[in-house]
Amino acid sequence: MNATLSLDLDNQWSYMKTHGDSGWDSFPSYLDVVVPRFLAFLAQQRLRITVFVVGQDAALEKNQEAIASIAAAGHEIGNHSYHHEPWLHLRSEAAIEQEIAQAEAAIEDVTGWRPLGFRGPGFTRSETILRILARRGYAYDASTLPTFIGPLARAYYFRTAKLDKASLREREGLFGSFSDGFAPNRYHRVGTSAGAIGELPVTTMPIMRIPIHVSYVLYLSAISAGLARRYFRFALTLCRLSNTEPSILLHPLDFLGGDDVPELAFFPAMNMSAGRKLAIVADACEALSESFTVRPLLDYVRGRTRSHGSVAPIGICTARTNGERKGPRKRALS
Repeated sequence: MNATLSLDLDNQWSYMKTHGDSGWDSFPSYLDVVVPRFLAFLAQQRLRITVFVVGQDAALEKNQEAIASIAAAGHEIGNHSYHHEPWLHLRSEAAIEQEIAQAEAAIEDVTGWRPLGFRGPGFTRSETILRILARRGYAYDASTLPTFIGPLARAYYFRTAKLDKASLREREGLFGSFSDGFAPNRYHRVGTSAGAIGELPVTTMPIMRIPIHVSYVLYLSAISAGLARRYFRFALTLCRLSNTEPSILLHPLDFLGGDDVPELAFFPAMNMSAGRKLAIVADACEALSESFTVRPLLDYVRGRTRSHGSVAPIGICTARTNGERKGPRKRALS
């Protein structure tokens, strides 16, 4: 059985922005620290994954060397929007398309890849977004988190947030709704007026629909390392028994300790050292690799569409159809 592994490259400023913290608009970044760290980790684990990049980060010269190194290491590059606003779905269709296109251009400029996969910030998703993605030739969306606990996660996040009423209303869809727990928990195709697009959810535990992404495992590890280890392995066992090919999610904070980014101390598990986190993430990735063949998301989606006798829309990508890429434009790293 196959599994997929991805990382949402949310930066320090994007977390601060959503949380309502001042100073985010100077775009503080930890990419120069976390990118070499997770690339070394993935090389050691012999894993190729999908990394969803925020367009605003790709547009800033200080981040470009780090972002280019991800593509150079052979990982798929996905689109994580330009401004990283979980309320993207509230915008007009024209504004959403501009957001996606602007991110595409910035990412392509630095990495040589025009993304074929999209994940909305904060799992934002709508029919309009899916229609735009299909129209622009995307092979898949990966913005679904089929869990019932989205409202609880949102309440926990807002407990320490510094937001006025208007900002709270803007973020009322953050992490999804209770009804998301009834959404499909495995790859499927979604029809839109612009054509069909693949949907690859971030897998939750089969039957119970509670999160199993690595940040959640780290949160449990802060309570009991043994419990977290058994929890993740039990989830993988349920995936195999239910024939669910898991799509597991990583975040930059899975590789950073509280001493690396003291400004983000409000996040769960940020009281743990980076070394302890790396050991837990390594254990989870090894368990995943022992039970499944781990692939980037685009590789998986292309394999599924071929097996069903259809071809994913790939003409819009500057990458060659065998997964190779063009080099970044010369001005990207200047």
